[in-house]
Amino acid sequence: MKKQYLHLSAYHCDKCEGPVVSGSIATRENTISRETDVREIGATCLACGNKQGKANEESFSQHCPPLEWRSVKPLSA
Repeated sequence: MKKQYLHLSAYHCDKCEGPVVSGSIATRENTISRETDVREIGATCLACGNKQGKANEESFSQHCPPLEWRSVKPLSA
């Protein structure tokens, strides 16, 4: 049974030093398989709205553990 997982991370904005939240969604066929169909959701600074795709080299990045994301619509088999 396919399951989706939500990945979130946060790092400092290059413009205002505010928190940038970045996310992606990936699919797993089962609990021991690798994630496939990884889709980037995007990254946005919560303070100024800057669309910053990546953390700079000096920025500290904080990653949250993947969360199972249950869709309202079932995933196709």
